[in-house]
Amino acid sequence: MKFIDTFREGDHIAGIYLCKYKQSAVSKNGKAYENVVLQDKTGTIDAKIWDPSSSGIGSFEVMDYVDITGDVTSFQGSLQLNIKRARKASEGEYIPADYLPVSEKDIEEMYADLMRILGSVSNPYLAQLIQNYFGEEKFAGAFKKHSAAKTVHHSFVGGLLEHTLSVVRFCDFFTQMYPYLNRDLLLTAAAFHDVGKLKEISAFPENDYTDDGQLLGHIVMGSELVGYGCRCIKGFPKKLASELQHCILAHHGEYEFGSPKKPALPEALALNLADNADAKLETMKELMKGVQANGEWLGYNRLFETNLRKSTLTP
Repeated sequence: MKFIDTFREGDHIAGIYLCKYKQSAVSKNGKAYENVVLQDKTGTIDAKIWDPSSSGIGSFEVMDYVDITGDVTSFQGSLQLNIKRARKASEGEYIPADYLPVSEKDIEEMYADLMRILGSVSNPYLAQLIQNYFGEEKFAGAFKKHSAAKTVHHSFVGGLLEHTLSVVRFCDFFTQMYPYLNRDLLLTAAAFHDVGKLKEISAFPENDYTDDGQLLGHIVMGSELVGYGCRCIKGFPKKLASELQHCILAHHGEYEFGSPKKPALPEALALNLADNADAKLETMKELMKGVQANGEWLGYNRLFETNLRKSTLTP
């Protein structure tokens, strides 16, 4: 099997890939074709079936593993696969792990690091809240495997954990630089800020928005989960619970970015800055993977609203 990140223009491809997207379309001259997105653990590639009625094109659907042959071409600066033959692969013909993008970092080590930092939270109510979730086996198992997004940043197995750990580390650093910040509140908010993504995005290999994800979103669901957790702890201070939920509700910072509230607490502002920094730097990192070693320009990116270029390597 040739992995997608090694595809080059002119390659002839024969192998099994996961179908992440499939939709029928009609060309300008009225001819039917199909748009397809294929995935393996190294990434995705747009593909086209220009003759869906061909005898070489078998029936398959989204989330099927598909045995294909085709040619890699270039269209508007991006690689594209023209599929010549396709059939649904049978179970046993493929190894599922080959099709799931996974964090480059050790998942168990990251979780141990996260628990070590969170173990320093001294407020008994916040410490109990952390333990009730992150110390529970089923929750921990799901958290370790989940992604932080469908696309854009940390959209891989372990992505939610990797992002959360980075945000917690940023916030811990902020408390050293600005001691007036409530460290226990900030670290707890950082740990829980994206917990709603466990319900917003389905598990791999699907990794797509759920109905509740579309209707409610991870910020609201995360705040509800934390509110419920606080109410389950006898004597949990109402003011502290509200401050914690506010940090989660405000962690996107601006209404136009989907934040129900703007930061009104110093800790909410610090969380917003940490979350934004890690999300954008990881996004940039993942975009730079597509730039060759000679430092060529990547082109205009709508997320950053500018042309992007890889930095010149120091000799």
